[in-house]
Amino acid sequence: MSTSQTITAGVVLLTVIGIAYGGSFLLRVLSRTVPANDLQRSYFRAGHAHAGVLVILGLVVMLLMAVAGVTGLFATLSMGVLWAAILMPAGFFLSVVGRDPEKPNGLRYLIYAGGLVLVVGVGSAGIGLIAAGIA
Repeated sequence: MSTSQTITAGVVLLTVIGIAYGGSFLLRVLSRTVPANDLQRSYFRAGHAHAGVLVILGLVVMLLMAVAGVTGLFATLSMGVLWAAILMPAGFFLSVVGRDPEKPNGLRYLIYAGGLVLVVGVGSAGIGLIAAGIA
């Protein structure tokens, strides 16, 4: 792995501390220690799940790309998986902030943006890995 990939992996691993804290917050929300309505509970649960899964997927993709020696456009676009790990959870959490929201606010579009970036990232990684395997 390159120096920048190694540093990125270290930073991403440190975000797991934040995800773990989010898990303790989620437990308080679900046990009704922290006030939240049904919409907030479901969005907080989805945000936490997406954060954890996408961080792990992003690290796996980054490692696979490094081991296969994929560089250039495919390697750059594959980082979209890690960007999705920021965008999607942010959309879930930030779109239901406030006291007793009835529906998600405009920040819910971060979820869709994250989904698009995720598809581009995973697709680019897949194509890049196949191309590296053929070459």
